[in-house]
Amino acid sequence: MFCRVFFLGPAVLTNKGKYGLKAMVHLAGTDRAKPELVADIARLNNIPKKFLDAIMGALRNAGLVQSKKGKGGGFVLSRSPADIMVGQIIRALDGPLAPIRCASQIYYQPCPDCNERECEVRSMMCEVRDAIARVLDNRTLAELRAMRSAGQDAFIYHI
Repeated sequence: MFCRVFFLGPAVLTNKGKYGLKAMVHLAGTDRAKPELVADIARLNNIPKKFLDAIMGALRNAGLVQSKKGKGGGFVLSRSPADIMVGQIIRALDGPLAPIRCASQIYYQPCPDCNERECEVRSMMCEVRDAIARVLDNRTLAELRAMRSAGQDAFIYHI
């Protein structure tokens, strides 16, 4: 049996996901009592401001950040960086982690041309999904922030 592959998104992290992670790492290093302006986050992290406006809206809708309007306004994390998982951020911005719909746990759709119980492609893509989720759902935003100063070698995963 062959399974038609329907990618839910690109096989790599999108710019939206990457810039969102950078913005969240930035916010993880700030005082939650002092909201950060999108313009400052964008400038300090080399992110296009207009794109970051949309990203921050998506993060707010997902409950990961809070915004305050007016003087002294901006964005802050909705909770401690130790309580935000990297997988939550990626899903909020890029959608499901599964590379094909029939392997998704949240956005599952069966393939019209195969028996998924016998499909080798689906079986392998479920393993891929699980491996990605195992890393992203076990890494906090606080740990990602710590990578900035500790050096990235401290957090290498072997799958």
